[in-house]
Amino acid sequence: MVVYEVNLHVDNAVAEDFAAWLRGHIPEILANDGFERAVWYYRDPGGDRQHWTVHYRVRDWKSLNYYFEHRAAAARQDAVERFGAAFEADRRVLYERESFVAA
Repeated sequence: MVVYEVNLHVDNAVAEDFAAWLRGHIPEILANDGFERAVWYYRDPGGDRQHWTVHYRVRDWKSLNYYFEHRAAAARQDAVERFGAAFEADRRVLYERESFVAA
């Protein structure tokens, strides 16, 4: 299992519109083969921006790599065309090393 993490920093002035867009965008990403689940987190607001994180749970690296090679550019471009410089995004991939459960 792989977690694809997207951290978003969104200007307060467009946060409502961005959130509405994101509610439609996340299911579009989940429609990609191997994408199993997404969780949208928020952090305490900081200044003039909202800070959100989306974790996409992906079956394996092969599925995520296919997304990167064939779909990611278009998905990212949509946000840029709609919101321009009113947001920033940074991304990382997390590989599961070990899993623990409460006793």
